[in-house]
Amino acid sequence: MAKERDFQAKLIKEIMTRFPGALAFKVETYIQGFPDLLVLYGKHWAALECKRGARAAHRPNQDYWVTFLNKMSFAAFISPENKEEVLHELQRS
Repeated sequence: MAKERDFQAKLIKEIMTRFPGALAFKVETYIQGFPDLLVLYGKHWAALECKRGARAAHRPNQDYWVTFLNKMSFAAFISPENKEEVLHELQRS
């Protein structure tokens, strides 16, 4: 199974290719459980929490932040298994 950081790096490149003009970058914050990636696209934004696999454990507060941020705009857990589904939902939002 690939490492999460490898999945993140490929995902950032794919998002910026799939959404021309988008900015996607890794978030480094002191807030425990805050999602890994922030995507900025025009006046829209999304937060994505990367997991190396669909069954990877969720760390403390990750569920809280994904739910909270999803109510504001768009946020989701993303892994290789659900990547296409999540990116499709991101495109629809």
